[in-house]
Amino acid sequence: MSVDSSKKRYYRKNVDFFKFVEKLKLWPSKSGTLHGIKSMTIRGNRAEIITHCNESFMIYNSKNSRAARCLRNKLFFRACGTCKIPNWKLVKYSATFVNQNYGSRL
Repeated sequence: MSVDSSKKRYYRKNVDFFKFVEKLKLWPSKSGTLHGIKSMTIRGNRAEIITHCNESFMIYNSKNSRAARCLRNKLFFRACGTCKIPNWKLVKYSATFVNQNYGSRL
């Protein structure tokens, strides 16, 4: 199945942050590297993310966090070489828009 790069995807801005991360399966680290998510375990207001390069991140359910802003605005410097994120996923991510009044509620 090929991904049409002209197809735009819209998600709501004010949805639950954990659902948004689970849908994207991507995580921006503090250094600006985009990682692919292997597993995500939700424990109350926190979640543990394990990436494909076996890094572990403990995240909070915050819509205003650095990572939430990076995911909404697509701010990253490079994709992780160890995670080997496929090119189609990066194209799909770049065609995704987050809007306050329009889009899927997940």
